[in-house]
Order: sequence, then C-alpha cells, then structure tokens
Amino acid sequence: MNISHRFGSCLLLICFVSGAIADEPNTLGDKIVPIEKYAHPPKELENDFGDFRSPLLRKDGTRITTPEEWKKRQQELRSEWHQLMGEWPPLITDPQVTILETEKRENFQQNKIRFKWAPHEETTGYLLIPEGKGPFPGVVTVYYEPETGIGLGSEYRDYAYQLARRGFATLSIGTTENSNAKIYSMYYPSLEDAKVQPLSMLGYAAANAYYVLANRAEVDADRIGIVGHSYGGKWAMFASCLFDKFACAAWSDPGIVFDDTRQSINYWEPWYLGYHPKPWRKRGLITEENPGRGLYLKLRKEGRDLHELHALMAPRPFLVSGGAEDPVERWKALNHTVEINRMLGVENRVYMTNRPKHSPNEEANTILYSFFEKHLK
Repeated sequence: MNISHRFGSCLLLICFVSGAIADEPNTLGDKIVPIEKYAHPPKELENDFGDFRSPLLRKDGTRITTPEEWKKRQQELRSEWHQLMGEWPPLITDPQVTILETEKRENFQQNKIRFKWAPHEETTGYLLIPEGKGPFPGVVTVYYEPETGIGLGSEYRDYAYQLARRGFATLSIGTTENSNAKIYSMYYPSLEDAKVQPLSMLGYAAANAYYVLANRAEVDADRIGIVGHSYGGKWAMFASCLFDKFACAAWSDPGIVFDDTRQSINYWEPWYLGYHPKPWRKRGLITEENPGRGLYLKLRKEGRDLHELHALMAPRPFLVSGGAEDPVERWKALNHTVEINRMLGVENRVYMTNRPKHSPNEEANTILYSFFEKHLK
C-alpha cells in the first residue's frame, strides 16, 4: 500500500467536493448479521499456532495456567512493549475541546472540533452525536485524515458516518498535516529525535481521543471501541492493544503480523516501528541495498511478533476484517489469543473475516458494524 498515493487520492476527492459532503456516500443497510461463525477458524487451522512463541510462556519457558497468572503476564507484556517502543507521555485525560463548526446530518449532529492529542500537538476531527437519549456507545475511527471517516473519501471507509447512523457516538481523526508533509505519523518530542516509535505514538493519540468521547455526557465511557482500515488498521490495532480502556476493536487488513515479503505490511518503515533520524531509508522492502534500521530489526532478531500485542486484548473482543494482507492463514497467530481466552473462561472474542482484495466491501463492513452492535450495544 502506497501511503502517499492513497493519501493523495483522498486529498483530490476532498478538494473536488470543496468541503461539502460527497454526493451520496455509501449507506449500507442497517441490518445486523450473526457473527459467531467468524469466531472460528477453518477446521484445518484449529489449534494451529504456527511458529509463534506462545504468550503464555514466561521468559524461563514455564507456562501460564491460571487467569491470575495471566493477569500478571499480560502486564509484563504490555510493559515490555512500551519499554521497547518508548514510554508514552502522560495521557491527556481531561482534553479541552473547541467546537469549530456544527451541522445537522440525517439522524445525528456533526461537530468539527479541535483538541490536543499530544503534549506538543493539536488536531482537528469530527465528533458525531446521534439524536435521542444517551448514553450512547462510542467508536473512535482513524485514517490518513478525518474526512474519509465521515463520508468524504473512498468507498466503504466511512466508518464514523455509518456508525453514527446506527446510533453510535463517533470521533473521526487522522494525521492530515503529517501525511501531507510526507512524514505520515507522530514524532515525540520531535521529528529529529523521536523517543517513542511513531506507531506507538499514534496509539497514544488515539488513547487521548478516547477521553474526548468518554468525557461527553452523551457517551458511555465503558462502551467505546476503535476501528481503522490499512494504515488506520495498524493504528487501531496498536491503540487498542496498548490502551485497555477501548472495550473492543476492529482492524481492517493492517497486516496483523510481521511479514518481510509483503511491501504493504511495512512495519519496518521509519514512520511505524523503524524510526531513525532523517535522511530516511528509501521506501520499500528491506534488502541488502536498502537495509532496515531501528527497533524493527531488534524485534525480528528477538523473535517477537504482533501476536503478543493481540494477547493484550484478552478477554476484550476484536475483529480482523482481513483482505489481501490478512488471509485466513493469519488464524495461526490469532489462535494464541483464542487459547488465552479459553483459559480465561470466555469464547467468541476473536473474529476474522476474509476477502480477496485489500479494500473493504459491503459484506465485510456489514459484519464489522454487526460486531460493534453485538459488543458495544
């Protein structure tokens, strides 16, 4: 997935509609479909854990066998990843929100807002509040820029709009300025000397966005999830795994494990987990001529992978809306979290759908919205 190409397409569309809502954004039917069957891998992949080291194994090789032991191990894993990627600054738990514009749309109110999502940076997003009596469940939506989430962008990526129509309070955010500047992510305290891996810093920003929703009287703070596609899928995954106040999450084809052969599963890039000061390496696969740098190489050398982050969700539910980057074989990684949930005494908390192409489609999104209906309503 070419970030600059994708973002450029979004900007062209936004410029074309000149700030108005795009003509007839896709409106999926409001049907709710059963999703339990998506919580089970195909028979041939049941109990197939691949080559991933079980998160239930301690460093000394002994195995976690009780919920009490897992709670401690889970805290250790989260701490280890934060130490590897850089500790977050203090969370902004009482954000000051400025409303810039307000308009009525269908059965919800849309507010363009500004708030501080990092110690050194403000952002602009869209807060959508349904009509009627709350408190409503909430969902943070993340992408290259916030307009796509409200219907000003590519088809089937309008999560904030679709969920607001269904009675969810939503907050659509994105890295507009940094993507426009072709640095794509967030750098703390500075681009020249980032102390936190940029992808982790995006997770931090989403955690602060959680508090924007949670502090609203119309929103139930215990029923807030997060969703994103592609770049946003990576962002939503790291945010929900590292910040346990998100009640559930949906990740659309981010590449849920490391894969050095897939150019779109590019966690090695300096705006994700391979940060290094500029000049940056040439974008693309890691080769002898174009080596990787930074933390990503250390993670690979130590045999770490993203299934350890998935495990931090247990027992919170999550859905992988898989496409070209997350085929059905990814159940080998997901089975580790299924095993943990089983030990915790819960079932049907890990879901996966699969489609041939990277882009979302109507069927995948209908299941995604049904997931939030089930686990937040």
